[in-house]
Amino acid sequence: MKRLLVDLHYFPNLEFFTAILDADELLFLPTDRYQRASFFNRCQIRLANKVETLSVPIVGRRPKIPQLAIQIDYEQNWEKVHLRGIQSAYGKAPFYEFYFPYFEPIFEKKYARLWDLNWEILTICLKLLGLTAKMSIVEDLNFSAQTTDIRRLISPSTHFSTREFYQSQPYFQLFGLDFESNLSILDLLFCEGPASKSILLNSAKKH
Repeated sequence: MKRLLVDLHYFPNLEFFTAILDADELLFLPTDRYQRASFFNRCQIRLANKVETLSVPIVGRRPKIPQLAIQIDYEQNWEKVHLRGIQSAYGKAPFYEFYFPYFEPIFEKKYARLWDLNWEILTICLKLLGLTAKMSIVEDLNFSAQTTDIRRLISPSTHFSTREFYQSQPYFQLFGLDFESNLSILDLLFCEGPASKSILLNSAKKH
């Protein structure tokens, strides 16, 4: 059994999914400290003329508190901004009408904690991709020696090519002639639909 200790991301990128493709179980540690330079509250989508970063605003700036304690700031109208961005980016994508109804209700639930929002997003994404890894919470780092820890490896501060998980595998995208690598899983799902899993398999670095 392959068990991975991983981070929760907001609409994770393709690198994240290539890293977990063959995992049987994903372990999450909610007591991990919040890291400001991380994908915990941000993702990237492709608009007509640029790659846009969508960020979920949080209450305060307290990097030493557990991820589970991070509260979403609803004084900023971020849900409508993100929905408009996704609709603008992918409204004409081939599989938008099929997949968007899975994600739209997420923005209406007003999760207090970012952890819970990200947990539901990942649950939905695994289902849509046909990945069967079990998601489990661990309370501390006293886990099996058979578990591989890849927390904090997938970071916006360094390029994916420096890591061992993902290699760019072009697929259909709506805008522009140049392929944009390693965007949010939303880009792949909306553009390629049922072919998404096979594209991820082809995008995984071979060892």
